[in-house]
Amino acid sequence: MRIARIECRLHRTGFRHAAGAASTGGNLGLRGMETLLVRVETEDGLHGWGEGFGFSLARTTQDAVERLVAPACIGQDSRDIDGIGRMLRRRLHNYGRNGPVTFGISAIDIALWDIAGRRAGRPLHALLGRAARGRVPAYASLLRYGVAEDVARNAAEAVRRGYRAIKLHEIDPDCILAARRAAPGLPLMLDINCAWDDPEDAIRFCDSVAPLGIRWVEEPTWPPEALDGMARVRAAARCPIAAGENLGGVEDFRRLFAAGAVDVAQPSATKHGGVSALVAVAALARDAGCAVVPHSPYFGPGLLATLHVLAAAEAEQPIEVYFADLDHPPYGTALAVRDGCMDLPAGPGLGLEPS
Repeated sequence: MRIARIECRLHRTGFRHAAGAASTGGNLGLRGMETLLVRVETEDGLHGWGEGFGFSLARTTQDAVERLVAPACIGQDSRDIDGIGRMLRRRLHNYGRNGPVTFGISAIDIALWDIAGRRAGRPLHALLGRAARGRVPAYASLLRYGVAEDVARNAAEAVRRGYRAIKLHEIDPDCILAARRAAPGLPLMLDINCAWDDPEDAIRFCDSVAPLGIRWVEEPTWPPEALDGMARVRAAARCPIAAGENLGGVEDFRRLFAAGAVDVAQPSATKHGGVSALVAVAALARDAGCAVVPHSPYFGPGLLATLHVLAAAEAEQPIEVYFADLDHPPYGTALAVRDGCMDLPAGPGLGLEPS
């Protein structure tokens, strides 16, 4: 039952903007997609897969896993998921409680939950709750294009592919209006990536887009941990506020709720502590009366773990799908969105093996 081996694998692939956008790399300036896969094996031969937050950080997270996180895990009882998480957070806290080390800890947690499901012979969602949805609705998380024609083209393509909601990473009013015209009637979310230093600027922005039927405005203010400013925006703005992906973990979400700063919380499986963190944040959100729609613009075990958590949740919420077509997705076409939904795999644990 003890952890015997931990191995990192960097899955690299090219990708295409879904519908021929003229811009390159979106708001992250990406030229390719890297997914950090972490394989944990126990002494009795079981294994599970995890994922630490990647994009341009994948190799830094890999270094954190290989030099710091993995050595601390060898010999630990794989069944003690909470205990291993606490041990790692305490032992490695001097390296920061937000960043590549935490992303590596998240990967271990996901892999251990995968092992727990495989050992029990049950899919992960069956260990987490009773909802047992076979499908989860999906929303398309578009890159930032900055060109109204590209935004309209990709929004229309998302509609054609059956997505039931669309998120933009735009602050240009012309781009936002172009998406609304291309996707009439669909929920439209705006991630503005902490665009405003002054909460009053964020309030004015929120009020300007509210007539377009915006489901939420995400991370309106900089820095993301300035919760008082975000709470001011939420109190005054005419549309709901979402946030959380750039916080440092469960304790930061506790402060987020206490500040009354959000309507929608967005914990990340690959950033905040894996499956265990998603479950813990959901419990805090329930007490605070907030919705939970996890951050999940990735392609590996983190996306799959998020899918299982949403399948088990009492209230149905959509899964975020990064709107970029990979040349070689880690799971092939198994997690493709069909008729606006992502299907749950039937196998034990996460239910799929990455290629």
